[in-house]
Amino acid sequence: MALMCALGGTSVSAQSDIPDYTPYILTPPAPATPRINSAKAFGVRPGSPFLYTIAATGQRPMKFWAEGLPKGLTVNQETGQISGKVKKAGTYHAKLYAQNSLGKAERDLRIEVGDRLALTPPMGWNSWNCWGNSVSQEKVMSSARAMVDKGLINYGWNYINIDDGWQGIRGGKYNGIQTNRKFPNMKKLADDVHAMGLKLGIYSGPWVGTYAGHIGSQSDNADGTYDWIKQGKHNENYKYTTPEDPEGRTVRKEHYYHGMYSFASNDAKQWADWGIDYLKYDWNPNDFYYASEMHDALRSTNRDIVYSLSNSAPYGDAPVWKEKLNCFRTTGDIRDNWKSVFSIGFQGAGQVGCLQWAGSLGRPRHACSRHGGMGASLALYPPHSGRAIYPYFTLGHACITDAHWL
Repeated sequence: MALMCALGGTSVSAQSDIPDYTPYILTPPAPATPRINSAKAFGVRPGSPFLYTIAATGQRPMKFWAEGLPKGLTVNQETGQISGKVKKAGTYHAKLYAQNSLGKAERDLRIEVGDRLALTPPMGWNSWNCWGNSVSQEKVMSSARAMVDKGLINYGWNYINIDDGWQGIRGGKYNGIQTNRKFPNMKKLADDVHAMGLKLGIYSGPWVGTYAGHIGSQSDNADGTYDWIKQGKHNENYKYTTPEDPEGRTVRKEHYYHGMYSFASNDAKQWADWGIDYLKYDWNPNDFYYASEMHDALRSTNRDIVYSLSNSAPYGDAPVWKEKLNCFRTTGDIRDNWKSVFSIGFQGAGQVGCLQWAGSLGRPRHACSRHGGMGASLALYPPHSGRAIYPYFTLGHACITDAHWL
């Protein structure tokens, strides 16, 4: 397997050690003529920031334009980024174009300005399988650059999601969770990611502490402080540790519980202020009360934030989840090996929930699954290399299903 620890990062094994998969590559390279690959439907709320990148393969330079866009949106002809705000709710039908010296491509785009987001399964990268708790702003940016440089953005991959490990202590104008020293400027990170035509995701959970040992969206103190931080039981990045457990491997579980006070609204306002586009909300077992609380907090902001739950949402409650969520995981973590991919992606493990409640919302399929090991392999395996893991398993470090397929 590939052992590249970051997209464009440092290899932990010589590239010559990677087996030659050339005889097994069945996917041909994209043609030099333009081909538009981006989603045919996009959801946004009235007045919310709009960012949609026309994903197209083909020889560069390439010119982009569109016809029929609603008032308030413009297209960058060089990058294909459509941005702006649409104030009036409704359904709009536009035509997208991409042209180079060899030809022209076009595709219909339906824009739903209303209350539905994630009309197609989100696709992108999550930091956990690659970086774990060592994730940093620099590493996230390296992955964003690689998503562009390696051409995945041209196939519709557009989310760069930060998992557990970014959190510091509460503060700022909202008393929301602030970043630790590994993320010196989250607002700048979001701006830089957006400038590339990508979107930025973040991680939290409604416990006092997260799975990795950082603060969550709840506290036992009304002011949002944490006794263990006051007592100095943390490392330089505010991860919970003790002298007996300096890595926090066991003691972190002490904070896997709901606190006396919720700061979901504080955190949602902070994320919106930074420019966050996606939230992975993680705890066990998932329950409707806390899922609904964060839904309401996100909805009260002036920003569209795709809302995803972890993998302990009971399938029996799927009709309820779809009213509050955009997507949720259906299995445990997926790994960069065939056994894991086959059992989760192709044997249908965990897809029961998807089949039970997708209904008129869409057609369940394996492309809705997601994998976050892109940082481990993408630099060595480009999109047309025949490595099926990455074209089919996207976003997050395990499988999810999306609530709003078409």
